[in-house]
Amino acid sequence: MMYGIYNGWGWGNMMGWFGGGIMMILFWAAVIYFIVWLVRNNRTSGAEDKKALDILKERYAKGEIDKKEFEEKKKDLTS
Repeated sequence: MMYGIYNGWGWGNMMGWFGGGIMMILFWAAVIYFIVWLVRNNRTSGAEDKKALDILKERYAKGEIDKKEFEEKKKDLTS
């Protein structure tokens, strides 16, 4: 028994393949987008984002280190 002129392999099955391919591409794009979003929004902010020199200046201002130690560490950081 024949199913039309293309024996069942007409436009209907081809559109199904293309539709499935597009859906797979959209699915993987959504998965990649979610992973990128998760990584970007999972970063911590605040005190942990300080630079080493800022922390050094803060320690010097609090009196935790003296001027000599501050200058030595500053030199190490900037060179």
